[in-house]
Amino acid sequence: MKYRSVAIDGPSGAGKSTLAKRLAQELGFLYVDTGAIYRTVGLAVRRRGIDPEDAGAVAAILGSLTITMGYGSDGLQHMFLDGEDVTQAIRENEISAYASKVASIPAVRDFLLEMQRKTAREHSVIMDGRDIGTVVLPQADVKLYLTAAAEARAERRYRELLERGQRADFDQVLQEVIERDRRDKSRETAPLRQADDAMLADTTGLDLEGSFQLLLGLIRERLGEGGTE
Repeated sequence: MKYRSVAIDGPSGAGKSTLAKRLAQELGFLYVDTGAIYRTVGLAVRRRGIDPEDAGAVAAILGSLTITMGYGSDGLQHMFLDGEDVTQAIRENEISAYASKVASIPAVRDFLLEMQRKTAREHSVIMDGRDIGTVVLPQADVKLYLTAAAEARAERRYRELLERGQRADFDQVLQEVIERDRRDKSRETAPLRQADDAMLADTTGLDLEGSFQLLLGLIRERLGEGGTE
């Protein structure tokens, strides 16, 4: 059996996780949310009171962390930190900044790289993140770069936070999106960029269904209708 891989990269708030999850269900692939993995490291750093920009201090705790992924009866990816299911805890808004900062540390990326590649060797996957097509899975069968205007992405994030019952201010969320873009694109290690062979998908003017159909069409065109072979 030949496993197939789809890499979806793009900036924060572009809808990568939501769309990748649905695409995986449609195609019968395993969905791997790499952002959740970095969020888990960010949560560990926060809980230990470590400055996420202190690369030495962050690197020093990596060997003591046990980070694993699991898939429950709901078919969704669950993250475990030292045996604790932290799937909900890593979605707190503050953890986004921690995740972005620790993700710029080479030791963290090296620590998590093999976990991601091993999953792709053992399953047909749709994997989303910032450097999947450029670093993690450079030989992916399909590479997509999913983006949207900063204002559109901030609006989606704002609504998502409100739906979760969290307090949010749109202007603050927009500034966080812009700052996250700056950090992700300017970091020295695996910066966010569109792979040379990735297909661009801009969903600024599309709703969720329109975005899904756009990506599904691109993937099926590249893979063929059969999905997993």
